[in-house]
Amino acid sequence: MQTSTLKKSVSLLLGLCFFATSALAQRVEVTADKPEFDDLQSPELGGNTGKKKWDPKDWLEVEVKLKLQAKPEPKDGFVDNLQIRWFVAVEDPVGKGYFLLEKDVTYVNIPVDEEVFASVYLAPSTIKRLTGGDRAGKQAVWGVAGEVTYNGTKVAEFSSKPTKEWWKSTKLARTDKFPLMSKGDTPFKFLWWDRYLQEQEGRR
Repeated sequence: MQTSTLKKSVSLLLGLCFFATSALAQRVEVTADKPEFDDLQSPELGGNTGKKKWDPKDWLEVEVKLKLQAKPEPKDGFVDNLQIRWFVAVEDPVGKGYFLLEKDVTYVNIPVDEEVFASVYLAPSTIKRLTGGDRAGKQAVWGVAGEVTYNGTKVAEFSSKPTKEWWKSTKLARTDKFPLMSKGDTPFKFLWWDRYLQEQEGRR
């Protein structure tokens, strides 16, 4: 009985080692374009729930285009997941300098050798707090950037500014007052579905 149990344990350990080695052996390369950011009005999603009088306000969308290569290429043509740490630097509305906003988002079912997009957002209330108005949130943005990681290793980065790794500057103040939001937490969740990477629920 003990011998049988030992054999099963050894087989299980060998299997786990095989899968772990396979995952580590896969090399992933990501090409990231220069990110873009712009104002988007709140979409009308009322459906048949009745009409309500409202004036759509602006959201700020930050978007980047990505393309992934994997060697050896997965048989199903997909990589399980990627992570992006987003950075957005905005002007301090009541003083001098800039705040750095951060957001970690995990994306799943990443297609290989296909152009895909990822995005984060600032809500209308955040824009108004930054600018004092309901429009032109992008005017408050100094720069956007991101770091793409796979299995804990950085495989790409992107930035709207030429300065290398400006988001690591100690001159940028960190704050949670102006939260970045993933696409799945906004009214844009169900829009342009095939354009964007799938976000992992519960880990945005």
